[in-house]
Formats: sequence, structure tokens, C-alpha cells
Amino acid sequence: MGKRSRKRAGELGSRAERDAVRRERRTEAVPLGKARLASRRVAGRPGADERPEAPWGGFPLSELLVALGIGVIVWGALSDGDTRNERIGGGLIIAALGGLELAVREHLAGFRSHTTMLAGAAAFAVVTVLALGPGPHTLGVLLIIGVLVFATSFYGLRQLFRRRSGGLSFR
Repeated sequence: MGKRSRKRAGELGSRAERDAVRRERRTEAVPLGKARLASRRVAGRPGADERPEAPWGGFPLSELLVALGIGVIVWGALSDGDTRNERIGGGLIIAALGGLELAVREHLAGFRSHTTMLAGAAAFAVVTVLALGPGPHTLGVLLIIGVLVFATSFYGLRQLFRRRSGGLSFR
């Protein structure tokens, strides 16, 4: 063995002193994964482990929307009559908007890729508007339109995430 593998006796003194120095280094050191992420950080962008800030600051809008949606769902489940299904559906829509807002914010910031969910939401919205509005009312045509909207928005959202995340297609 070479000189590198041997300890030098005069550097730190006893073994207990060396162990104490090692313990101090371990508590002060940054974990290896975080050091790697910090070294790849792009100037002006949050790090890979930092969630994007909401435009409205610390106000918990997403959490309140989800809580409100759950409350409306429970209200609809406990009620009787004609408005039961409308309340449950409205609660689902409100809660989904809370989750969708967070997914859009994380995707646009390049924090996490929510490409499939956002493309599905776009296809669902287009097919719903066409089915309830003046569009075609044939299931096959609506299905083809939904698949086309999903595919094009998936491709566009994936490219957008690659630009925002620094070249990653998912994270």
C-alpha cells in the first residue's frame, strides 16, 4: 500500500479527536444529492428541490379550493332532492381546479412535469364544451377530437417543460 492509505499520527492526535472532527464535518456538510443539484442550478431559476412560489404569495388558494370542494361534495352527499348530483359535481370541479392550479404552476416553472394530466384536462375541456355546445354530438367524432387535442397539447406541453427545466423531459 502507498502513503495515501496510511494515517499520519501527528496531524490530529488521538483517535477520539479524529472521530470528533469527523462528526463535526458530517453535521455541517451538505448531503451529496443536494450538493449536486446546487452545482447544476441555473441562474435566475429556483433549484430542483424548491417549489415555485404562487403569484399571490403565501395565500393558500389551492388548499382552500380543495377544502371547499370537499365541503361541497359532502354537502351534496348529505342532501336529498334534485340538487344532489349538481352539488357533488360542483364540488368535484372546485377541488379539481385547486389541484390543476398547482399542476400548472409546477409545470410552467419546470419543477415537476404534469404533461399527461394537463393534456388530459385540455382534451376533457374541449370535448365537454363541444358536447354541451354547438359542436358534434357523435361519440366517435368527439373521441377523435379528444385524442387529437390530447396528442397536440401533450407534445406542446412536453416541449414547454423541456425549455423551462433546462432540457429535462420529466422530473
